[in-house]
Amino acid sequence: MKIAGSVALVTGANRGLGRALAAHLVERGASKVYATARTASSVDLPGVEVLQLDITDPESVAAAAKVAHDVTLLVNNAGVMTGGGLLDERLELVRQELDVHFWGNLNMVRAFAPALAANGGGAIVNMLSALSWFSYPGSTGYAVGKSAAWAMTNSLRIELAEQGTQVTGVHLGAADTDMMAGYEGPMVSPAQVATTALDGVEAGLGEVLVDDWTRYVKASLASDPNEFYTPAFIRGELPA
Repeated sequence: MKIAGSVALVTGANRGLGRALAAHLVERGASKVYATARTASSVDLPGVEVLQLDITDPESVAAAAKVAHDVTLLVNNAGVMTGGGLLDERLELVRQELDVHFWGNLNMVRAFAPALAANGGGAIVNMLSALSWFSYPGSTGYAVGKSAAWAMTNSLRIELAEQGTQVTGVHLGAADTDMMAGYEGPMVSPAQVATTALDGVEAGLGEVLVDDWTRYVKASLASDPNEFYTPAFIRGELPA
């Protein structure tokens, strides 16, 4: 998948990682970049075509797919972090995580897969997280949503292979965005995430691990979970 000359659509492009991804696509020579957000006026990036889009609304997704029928690269970036837990009273917060990260992204893929096929196969990028593979105090609902999105990404890779659509999952730890306001640990810049993600797409990778923390978490999956979920970790203390 070549970025130069592609027609890309980025969800949640009004800020954070989405804005960085859309900007980087423009810089790398994409012929057109659809930058989408639930409120179209919140997108202030030059050189893009702005579309209103709510990925949890099937009618909104269908309308966007009708306009952006020339897409060859779909970047599913839109996300939410509610802070909801599985045993909290407000279970709707966990449902919201799944509505966005799983059902919303699946809405997008189902709507745009025919266009990708018609345009030569193209590629889909699902922006995931190191939290696809572990849970952390205060982020358990988010982890469930991202884990579901990871499983979906692996399944879509199989289902879309026949039409020649590349599917890339991008995992990262903390990024310096509004969503992580107040976090005091190491963070990667949105520009670094965008560069690494799109480099991985052009290299044909099925999975991109952006930072050292993500690589550490992925490697831990081969061990007993008790080695990772120490009492200190469960209290909210990250390993040094």
